[in-house]
Amino acid sequence: MNDANKAVEHRKAPLKTPASFSADVIRDISAELNALLADTFAVYMKTKNFHWHMSGPYFRDYHLLLDEQSDQIFATTDPIAERIRKIGGTTIRSSGHICRLQRILDNDADFVTPAGMLAELREDNMQLAAYMRATHALCDEYGDVATASLLEQWIDEAERRTWFLFESGRVS
Repeated sequence: MNDANKAVEHRKAPLKTPASFSADVIRDISAELNALLADTFAVYMKTKNFHWHMSGPYFRDYHLLLDEQSDQIFATTDPIAERIRKIGGTTIRSSGHICRLQRILDNDADFVTPAGMLAELREDNMQLAAYMRATHALCDEYGDVATASLLEQWIDEAERRTWFLFESGRVS
């Protein structure tokens, strides 16, 4: 084989990480984690959007809360993607791919009240936690304890964000 053919062959090499899971397990868990990753990016982007567009008398508190929460959400994206690769799958490749997989809706409104922002993010974080629990159940079914363990921490973080958003938006 000449050098040109070797270069072409190298570019065609599959991204197949050696894994102890069956092809079905890799397919199913990767699909769930990719959807979860897309949802995580959607919640991250919405949290940043609301952080940038916050207004009102509690601006500073809400602005800082959403900045802290967006950092925490973003911090989960790389471990989710890396877990997909570790088990032998491939992960999302573009913002278009994210849009096709995400289940959590975007908010492109010109104006959202601070109370509306907190309520929407609270619901989104609750939904994200529910998706994580469903993914955890799939991992339990397939014996993927490492992914399940990671999900437990992220579920706790999503529940904490939900709690903070609820308490911050509560009217006396």
